[in-house]
Amino acid sequence: MLNLGHESILRAFDNRSLIERLRSNWYNPPMASEYIRVIAICLFRIDGNILVFEGFDSVKETFFYRPLGGEVNPGETTEEAIVREIHEELDQEIVDIHLLGVLENLFVLEGAPGHEIVFVYDGRFADESVYENTSLTVREDNGDVFEATWRSLDSFDNSHRLVPECLTSLL
Repeated sequence: MLNLGHESILRAFDNRSLIERLRSNWYNPPMASEYIRVIAICLFRIDGNILVFEGFDSVKETFFYRPLGGEVNPGETTEEAIVREIHEELDQEIVDIHLLGVLENLFVLEGAPGHEIVFVYDGRFADESVYENTSLTVREDNGDVFEATWRSLDSFDNSHRLVPECLTSLL
């Protein structure tokens, strides 16, 4: 099979506008709302509570709560991603990690549609003293800092939603 680089392929087209469209799309990734994100989250549990962070959707005027985790980077497994994310966010190591399931999450946040494939893990903090804290400070790469707290599973309702919405089916 002949393997041509993208420039050779582009030169093969006669239509200049098509070539320019291909060139501009080749190097520019789609906007966040235009693609499906793959994320990994981890459930940390103690005494009927799970560790979550709080968000607020100003369009729906509701709070939402999600376990910690984040986007999977190219070249890493979802398990590697959750280990990395928890280390980056909390400077903590996790152990006894196992996959609970995979969810497809279609949602609207701040009026914009979103789509995620969510790998849900169960795990424990290697440092057992972490469980003594009522809240943990989470630091994001972009400089955002927020608190994660332990919430009872029965504390979630229509105005205080646990997300992804179908997460409770794995609990």
